[in-house]
Parts: sequence; C-alpha cells; structure tokens
Amino acid sequence: MKKIIIFLFLFNFSNLYSSNIKFEKIFDDLNKPWSLTFIDKENIIITEKKGRLLTFNLKNKNVHEIKHNLSIISSGQGGLLDVLYDKGQAYVSYSENRGNWKSSTSVAKGNFHKKEIKFKNIFRAEPPIDSGYHFGSRLVIKDDHLYITAGERGQGMIAQDFTKHPGSIIRINLDGSIPNDNPKYKGKMDWLPEIFQIGVRNPQGIALSPYDNKIYLSNHGAKGGDWFGVASIGENYGWKILGWGGTNYSGTKIGPKWKPGFSKAIKYWVPSIAVSAMTIYKGDTFKEWNGDALISSLKDQSLRKIKFQNNKFLNEEIIFKGNIGRIRDIKIHNETGDLYMLSDNGGLWRMFK
Repeated sequence: MKKIIIFLFLFNFSNLYSSNIKFEKIFDDLNKPWSLTFIDKENIIITEKKGRLLTFNLKNKNVHEIKHNLSIISSGQGGLLDVLYDKGQAYVSYSENRGNWKSSTSVAKGNFHKKEIKFKNIFRAEPPIDSGYHFGSRLVIKDDHLYITAGERGQGMIAQDFTKHPGSIIRINLDGSIPNDNPKYKGKMDWLPEIFQIGVRNPQGIALSPYDNKIYLSNHGAKGGDWFGVASIGENYGWKILGWGGTNYSGTKIGPKWKPGFSKAIKYWVPSIAVSAMTIYKGDTFKEWNGDALISSLKDQSLRKIKFQNNKFLNEEIIFKGNIGRIRDIKIHNETGDLYMLSDNGGLWRMFK
C-alpha cells in the first residue's frame, strides 16, 4: 500500500470534560475500522470490518496491508473484528464463513509478520448460525488465558444454553486448549469446556484491570439495558430471562432488571447508549482517572468515565460527546498514557493534554 500523507489537526472542543484535553486526528482514510492494538510504542495493528488487516506507524504515518488467510463473512455486524498483539503473536476475532450463509464468532492466531500472517483457528463458537447480528468478539489476555466475548447472534435464549457457545464468555489457553479449572471442571459438568460465564447478549467491550486483576465487560442490551460489569467464573448474567431494564424492540417486556441468582452489573443504562469498547484507565496523561472505566457509546458518540469501587457504581461523567463520530475502539498507550480511538467514519484519533 502506498504511503498516504495526512495533515494533523488539533481540536479543543468546547463540550469536553476538561478544557485541558486535546484531540489529534492522526489518520482518516480507514474503512469502517473496528479494533486497534499496540505492537510497540510506535506501531499499531488495525482491523477493518471488510477484512483488511493493517499496520500503522504513529511516527511516520506509514500504513501497510497485511495479507491473511481468513474466510470472513462481512455483512451486518460481522466482519474482521477484534485484534490483539501479544509477544510476537497476533490474535483476531472475526465472523467466519461456515458455509450455507452460516457464520460463527471465531478466533484465530498467527505469528506476526508485517507482510503476511498465516492464521490458524483456536476457537469457533458452535453452532454456526445464519445471522448477521451480535458477534460480541472482543479479546483480552489474563494469566496466559484468552478471554473471548461471544454474542448470542440475536437468538435470545441460546444465551442460557450452556451446551452452545453463543451468548457466553469463553476462556481458553493461548494455544486453544482448555484450562483445567474452567467451570466444567469446577462443578458445571454439563457446560461446554470453553465456557467461563453465560447469559450475555452482545458484549463489545472487555478489559483487564491492572488494579484488581479482574476482567470487566460492556454489553449491549435491547431497547434499554446496556450494562458494565465483571466477568465472574461460572456465573450467569441472565439474558434473556432478565431484560436489565430494557424491552424488546416491539415494546414487549423481556423480564426483570435483575433478580437473585444472577450476576448483577455495576452500571445499567436505560435507555440504551449502544455501549461499545472499554478500558480501565492507567497512565500519566489523565492521572486523576486512574482506576476508572472509560466506556464508549455508539448512540450519542460519547466517551464516558465510570468511577466504581468493590463492584459498586459511584458516578458517571461524560468526557465528550459527538465530536469524532461513533467510537469503535479505545486503547491506552502504555508509555505515555494517551488514549487512541477509532471512529466508524474512518478516523484514528489521539486524546491527550
């Protein structure tokens, strides 16, 4: 791919949480970007839903396309989705073409190379489903285990079926093998061995907290009922027994917001904000946010800061709204603490002071 020169623009928006916050538009020639991951302090990998896998240099603005061998169905909410770089390996989640118009939330791994990556699947959500909805598809690594969010593909009560993967949080070893302390081996004998937690709808955010070593999730509700909460081994968030405060799009009632016996989220949004990516902030740029969750909203194009403690919600503040488009991903630069975000309209942005 040829080098593209992009002019940099600095913005100081009037409706920001703090007038000290600045934005830099680094790049604006992406086609529906979905995820980014840092290789090192200067280089990142970016996915586009249509299937392109790119490297981008933050210093010289060079962009290169990486060839790959993934069989992707890019329709509806599907496509090439999350990407995670770790110790020379690239992990991607995507809507895999399983034939006969069916697809699955699948995860593949390959040795990173700037020109071409030969991926091999390490997880497939079974069964494959004829649907373009709710892939979930976020990835995070904790203690040499890979956690995967597998959306319920619009199938509702499948999220309560622990013999099927859709609608669950998955936990596997980095080579795709099964940890021997997953719920199946800790009293949930009927569960599929890869399943860590059930009862989610469309979790498009996942992050490991560097403060308490817990994994946190953000999840789309239906018409209302988005939430932010903790991933907990062997538990059940209740979809579609629970509605989390939302209703079906027809207006009919789903179920109670919460009831005993189910995982309880830290924060619910009714009406929905179309919650998307998230991270737990740790860095020097915004020291006052350390330990807070930063959560993006697709609906009002906002970035929200959630302060919480011991799984209890304390407060929410909107950092900005409607300035860079629908925010699809957000990541922290490990050295500087600056925030890097992707917007659906093709932009890569840096937020700093």
